[in-house]
Amino acid sequence: MNKFIYILFTVVLSLTMCHSAFAGNPDRQGEAGAYELLMNPWARSAGLHTMGTSFVSGVEAMRLNVAGLSRVKGTEVIVSHARYLEGTDIKMNAFGLAQKVGKNGTFGLSLMAMDFGDIPITTENSPEGTGGTFSPNFFNLGLGYGHIFENKISVGILFRAVSESTADLKAFGFALDAGVQYVSGPQDNFKLGLSLRNVGSPMSFGGQGLSQQLSVPNSTYQLSYEQRPAAFELPSALNIGVSYDFILGDKNRLTAVSNFTSNSFSRDQLGVGFEYAFNDKFMLRGGYKYDLGQNDAPDEKNVYTGLAGGLSVQVPVSKKSSTIIGIDYAFRASNPWGGTHNLAIRLGF
Repeated sequence: MNKFIYILFTVVLSLTMCHSAFAGNPDRQGEAGAYELLMNPWARSAGLHTMGTSFVSGVEAMRLNVAGLSRVKGTEVIVSHARYLEGTDIKMNAFGLAQKVGKNGTFGLSLMAMDFGDIPITTENSPEGTGGTFSPNFFNLGLGYGHIFENKISVGILFRAVSESTADLKAFGFALDAGVQYVSGPQDNFKLGLSLRNVGSPMSFGGQGLSQQLSVPNSTYQLSYEQRPAAFELPSALNIGVSYDFILGDKNRLTAVSNFTSNSFSRDQLGVGFEYAFNDKFMLRGGYKYDLGQNDAPDEKNVYTGLAGGLSVQVPVSKKSSTIIGIDYAFRASNPWGGTHNLAIRLGF
């Protein structure tokens, strides 16, 4: 046990020191880029407003705390679709795979792409639109590994490639996630989790979209001038979460959840939530998240109102089969727009 405590202390200390090296404050809000890295396409964790740092597991752990990747029994596959801020026509599509390797290790693969729909092309000469459209391509690919030590401590690391592009502009970068989870109690009731997300080098755009044909002074010639793009940081974040399972009989479980998020380029967040499970086949969850230091000015408020909820249903495909199929749904309220809807189908075998 002393070895496990030492590992936990070392990882926690390392995460805290790394985050302090680039931690920011609300004055830097909006200075980062690639904010899609903070968006959650997965329905089960979104129903808790992405606050399950302490107990998230499998594929969804690669979006919040990769240490939970190792807590799958065999293989897990999830396909997810989200309608981001209903009314904006923005969608998120995701695919994830977690595969147990040996007794304690798990490899994971996650992909997420955003669909912005068709956006009208406007120019200085045609501010109402040229008649054409374009659609940005935002895509990221994550490869992760999680390892568990005797069901008490799990650690994980994930490398993510980040790509943003249009027809004549593109930016590419890499991000690193790391995390740890600790389980204790007579029935593994108490769980603690820490994760450091989106640590990477700055990104910048490049391409033909930054060049412009201009006339040379006192001449009839034209030359191509290329603008120097400004680099932007990734939206790094440190998550600390705790949860406790209340076992109510043989078939009922009620989990209380609390989570703190330290954002380098926006306000810190604190939230609480719950998850009720019946016979591990039906789950109902909800949560509330609050931005610390937020005032009542309309331009200072987060687009999300703080409320989130969701449910899951999962059953074996047959009485003799160990394969489980499940459907997850989540809703996060927002103002303005009509909230974010997440829907996912998962297979476990």
